[in-house]
Amino acid sequence: MKKTIIATAIVALGMAASVQAADLAAGKKTYDMACAACHATGVAGSPKVGDKAAWKARIAQGMDVMVGHANKGFQGKKGFMPAKGGRANLSDAAIADTVAYMVSKSK
Repeated sequence: MKKTIIATAIVALGMAASVQAADLAAGKKTYDMACAACHATGVAGSPKVGDKAAWKARIAQGMDVMVGHANKGFQGKKGFMPAKGGRANLSDAAIADTVAYMVSKSK
């Protein structure tokens, strides 16, 4: 039990550092331009930004998993995430900043 609590705390601290290291202003700009169409409305099962219940399990997987799904695409039980939200021109860094922005608004 103690090991699980400690491991969870370490993962949470690592995620907090990842979110803090991200450029949240750049993430918001990309979110507004490319991601809000789905993540503000829940299109295709996408979790709405700010919906803590919808994001809880995703956040628990860690930033690496979430950024990987956003970059490469993901088919989940509840929906579909196209690679880079269908915007192949977005850099991996822009995607990481945007995921961090969405997580910061959804904890």
